[in-house]
Amino acid sequence: MKRAACLAGGLAALLLAAAASAAPAPAAPAPPARPAGPEVKPIGDWSVRCFPAESPSPCDMYEELDDKNSRQRVLSLSLAYIPKMDRHALMIAVPLGISIPSGVVIQTDNFTSAPLHYRRCDRQGCYVEMLVDNASVDSLTKSGPNGRIKVVADGGKTFELRFSLNGFAAAHDSMAALAKEKAKEPKPATAAIDASAPAPK
Repeated sequence: MKRAACLAGGLAALLLAAAASAAPAPAAPAPPARPAGPEVKPIGDWSVRCFPAESPSPCDMYEELDDKNSRQRVLSLSLAYIPKMDRHALMIAVPLGISIPSGVVIQTDNFTSAPLHYRRCDRQGCYVEMLVDNASVDSLTKSGPNGRIKVVADGGKTFELRFSLNGFAAAHDSMAALAKEKAKEPKPATAAIDASAPAPK
């Protein structure tokens, strides 16, 4: 009788062990989701980008020129449209070692801007960041095929950084249409209300 009880107990233990080994292992935790990148559509020598964020100007058109040997950025241009304001925002990035007071000048075959002043510099370069009027952008859409950014070095010498206007007009029209479609005002941050706190007197 005792032997039967021992056998029964041993069999029960084996069945429990088998059931445990047959049970699926707990699922590994899912890796954290990566932030979604921008949607990018190449048009000519420009790229139209729309970013997955609530913004009054979620899209821009972008061109970057790099040094062929060092692969370092020499020039980049970004143009965004702000539907609510019916204005454009321009950013130009150039290398360090420039004359800050001189600013930059955009020049094409039928357009020359006033000097555009730098807003800030960091270890990567110096930046023009400003609103531009629609008439200036319209002039750029009718220019071609190349443009120049004139910069003045610290020593006083003027350099021309060339960029392409191939696809500029089509990229602008696509970017502006997408901006109108996707533009949203960011939701205001709301502070949490503590129900236990006394009401203000």
